[in-house]
Amino acid sequence: MFCPQGMIINGSDYLFQALDHKVFIKEVKILVPPSWNGSYHKARRETYKKARIIIEPPQPSFGDDPYTKQMKGCGEESEYTHFTPDFLLNDGLLDAYGPRGRVFVHEWAHLRWGVYDEYNEKEPFYFSATQEVQPTRCTREITGQLLERINGNTLSCRNNVQSGLPTKECQFFPDREQKTNASIMYMQSINSVTAFCHEGDHNTEAPNMQNQKCNYKATRTVIFQDSVDRDALQTLTPLQSSPPPPTFSVIQRRHRVVCLILDVSGSMRGNRMSRQQQAATLFLSEIVEEGAYVGIVTFSTGANILNPLMEINGKASRDSLIEKLPTIASGSTNMCTGLARGFEVLKEDDQSTVGDDVIFLTDGEATDDIAGCLDSAVASGAIINTLAFGPDASTVLTTMATLTGGSFVKANDSLISNQLVEAFSSFTMSDGDPIKQTIQLVSTGRVTRDWFNGTVPIDRTVGNSTTFTIIYERSAPTVYIQTPSGSVYDQRHITDNTNTITLNVPGTAEPGDWKYSFLNTESTAQAMALTVTSRAARNDVPPVTVQAQMNQQTSDGTKPMIVFAEVSQNRVSVLGAKVIATLQSDTGHSENLYLLDNGAGADNLKDDGIYSRYFTKLRTGRYSLKVEVTDHKEDTKKKVSPSRYSSALYIPGYIVDGQVQLNAEKPPITDLSAEIQEDTVFLNWTAPGEDFDQGTAESYEIRWSEHLEMLLNNFSNANLVNTSALQPQEAGSDEQFSFLSGVTIQNGTTLFFAVQSEDKEVMRSEVSNIARVTKFVPTPRPPAISNPGLNLTAIVVSVCAVTIVACVIAAVTTWAMKRKKVITV
Repeated sequence: MFCPQGMIINGSDYLFQALDHKVFIKEVKILVPPSWNGSYHKARRETYKKARIIIEPPQPSFGDDPYTKQMKGCGEESEYTHFTPDFLLNDGLLDAYGPRGRVFVHEWAHLRWGVYDEYNEKEPFYFSATQEVQPTRCTREITGQLLERINGNTLSCRNNVQSGLPTKECQFFPDREQKTNASIMYMQSINSVTAFCHEGDHNTEAPNMQNQKCNYKATRTVIFQDSVDRDALQTLTPLQSSPPPPTFSVIQRRHRVVCLILDVSGSMRGNRMSRQQQAATLFLSEIVEEGAYVGIVTFSTGANILNPLMEINGKASRDSLIEKLPTIASGSTNMCTGLARGFEVLKEDDQSTVGDDVIFLTDGEATDDIAGCLDSAVASGAIINTLAFGPDASTVLTTMATLTGGSFVKANDSLISNQLVEAFSSFTMSDGDPIKQTIQLVSTGRVTRDWFNGTVPIDRTVGNSTTFTIIYERSAPTVYIQTPSGSVYDQRHITDNTNTITLNVPGTAEPGDWKYSFLNTESTAQAMALTVTSRAARNDVPPVTVQAQMNQQTSDGTKPMIVFAEVSQNRVSVLGAKVIATLQSDTGHSENLYLLDNGAGADNLKDDGIYSRYFTKLRTGRYSLKVEVTDHKEDTKKKVSPSRYSSALYIPGYIVDGQVQLNAEKPPITDLSAEIQEDTVFLNWTAPGEDFDQGTAESYEIRWSEHLEMLLNNFSNANLVNTSALQPQEAGSDEQFSFLSGVTIQNGTTLFFAVQSEDKEVMRSEVSNIARVTKFVPTPRPPAISNPGLNLTAIVVSVCAVTIVACVIAAVTTWAMKRKKVITV
């Protein structure tokens, strides 16, 4: 049995009970990592990118807390829910969070229906209308005691002399046995809780997120009146008997198989043909992943296979495909003929198109009846991404992309907009490992008579395979690119082919601001466009990435349009960045928006790494969205606290028969990492705080050993590091500490490190995760950096409410070494 299976089975029963016998889980598909051996069904259109439930090792700010990323507002579907393998496997966490099936329903309500938590870790207590101190909760019928936990003992809470409320050390310990059945969004761990808070139970006084974000509505009211399922939930008749348990199947997506189906009809003559060639060249040279299989088909009056499936295996294979790209256009536009020939290519590896990938580009209305091959496209099982080049492409392309799980992108003819290049760059197939992905750093264009100047910031997380690609209109400009330290790349370092100049930066690009200057050597103005791409600098440090989206695909004027951009590093939020969104319509209207992470206006939460802004100057047309992040400095990056996201509440303990039963404390440090330079050790971790993720710890104790077992079993006897100069920072801050080990560290030596924090009451935390580092002295020409191969598993869940069928993809990412823990035979 795969480890989430029991959670989902029990969660389905709990969900059925909580929502009046109308909703249950029907089907679950588990997408296992490409690297796993075994007999699995082939994935159809389930991909990691569409994942809504993520299961992966803990993030540094959250530990094993289950949480849901809620980017939008009340009643809106959220981005994803996150569980860790330890949460799914460690029964020691059940007392603190409650049964896993109940936690699943708590997070599902965040994810699907956009409700919020009914507790508040930052304001755990408040004065009621009768001036009584009350825990922040829903309902008020939940009983318990207010206690402090000091050195393993519990004492009555003290009050803050200024606020009159309990001090920050005070916690609410609920009675294990309760008489109320609400509420799941407050404390699902209590046995009697089987319902969402309704208006009769709802505590409008509580200073919690549910009240703040949902205009003081009860969670059940939001689910039944404002959520995506509101119409069905209000009209469905409850089932009269228990539903069947969910069905489970295990599927796998191995290597990517993609076919470029390119329009070479007469309307593509001239600049459009050149743009197609230039954009496809960048896709083949920089974007498509190593190990993928790629074929090329063209269509006009007929269709031709220019290249059968070829594995991407280094530069030679990429160059070979680029040489086959079409350059001549003529004839009509028989799209179905091209699509059929593309399916032939996709079948070359396993006689099937299921789960394969299509990039279908055309600039015009179909000569044939493309609607006539829509059914066969859907039945193929392939993911079809359609790219409309220019204003006249068939509207059926949008429908085809939607029904096959692909993307529809519209690009104009303008070189300076660079939209076609950006469209090709967006067609990636992630397996959940950001180390493998190509990151677009810059995409910009200009018409100039003389100089085209600018700056490309490259941070320390990227730098491998860095490429500057300059596309020009008529004649090659003079190229001048300067590194942060002053070195210069010019005409001696570039290649020039089909009006495209390419500079491949050798090794790892130097971090900092790269300056570029391109001089137009013509006497008249010409257009130029620049695209800069890169990959992770190290195989153990994920790159900083940006994910942008709108809150809705179309607008009828009833709801404002909002632009969102999430800036993160492996799900850890990056704060203090300058984020500018550019929206450009196909009618020529362009608007720049400075996105904010201030918790006001369109922004849901302050300092959560999600930058937002209302887009009020909407005009008729289809808009493209581009986001640029600048002014990102190393000292602006900060990990956020767990309270920033919606999360199941961790219960410190319960009152049972008048006695306190304590649960295990949360481990405070989960992201300790180490690095060795010569004989100096550099440690990094996130400050845990004095009380969970609040306040500031008093001190740290750091120990190391050459033996892992010493730190695991006998931490206090390992080598002690002098930390007298280390002053702990506020919870959530980046801690950095370096020291000389006192011994000569030989090349190839592996050392292990761990940290323990202490608060003002001399209470010690649990020992942190153990960081491992090996000293490696590189040769003058370092070997290529390899990828560690993150394993990922995804779960597709069909939720049924008699006639409701809502599909959610959930992904699990875990290291290969975790596999035996994740699967039970």
